[in-house]
Amino acid sequence: MPILKKEAINKILLLIISDKEFELDYINIIFCSDEYLLNINKEYLSHDYFTDIITFDYSETTISSDIFISLDRIKENSNELKISYKSELYRVIIHGVLHLVGYDDTSDIEKKEMTSMEDFYLDKLQPYLS
Repeated sequence: MPILKKEAINKILLLIISDKEFELDYINIIFCSDEYLLNINKEYLSHDYFTDIITFDYSETTISSDIFISLDRIKENSNELKISYKSELYRVIIHGVLHLVGYDDTSDIEKKEMTSMEDFYLDKLQPYLS
């Protein structure tokens, strides 16, 4: 796994949360394997498939969350999309934070809006992510 800048991750979290006028309590980002995340997916969501991210939001008043990210999925996604591993990892972190501030991706329209917001924040945060 490439080294991620802690400052970049903090910037992602704080920028999105402040842009959307939420208050942050805590966010734990847990990097794990496909198998580990599959077990969480089965146990808590009753889904029997691999995923790149699962976000658990524990509070309605402030952001208190655990974000689980499969590094195996990130690697596979980055290869399929022909982008850098680091770019895909930052995109998925942004994706998780967007879920915490109210974005969803169940319908085609929501997926399009989510992707647009991911691109927006990737672009806005680019100076911090390099």
